[in-house]
Amino acid sequence: MKRIIVLVGLFLLMLSCISQDKQVKQVSVNNLQEVLSTNKAQLLDVRTPKEWEQGIIEGAIKINLFEENFEEEVLEKLTKEKPVYVYCRTGGRSSKASELLLKNGFEVYNVAGGYNEWKLKNK
Repeated sequence: MKRIIVLVGLFLLMLSCISQDKQVKQVSVNNLQEVLSTNKAQLLDVRTPKEWEQGIIEGAIKINLFEENFEEEVLEKLTKEKPVYVYCRTGGRSSKASELLLKNGFEVYNVAGGYNEWKLKNK
């Protein structure tokens, strides 16, 4: 009986570890700055064209979350070989986009505070 309980416990522990790997991770703009200096990641801006006119983070791939073909564009323009760092204006839309990317098999990081926070830290 003890053996069964231990085996069930180990099984549940393994399941929880597996599901933790499949989560959107949160990063600060400070962490993003470090990551971008390594060139080992993709940066995705999911804001609107009007917002892009106000500025973007250098090197960002621009795909408007509100476009009907958002998912198709993501699959066309991004690779699953590198992690994707997603930002919007403040973090709300990028969270939604991050979940969609995660479901499509990407390693995803949501930039907390978004472009507004980036601007504040990088004046």
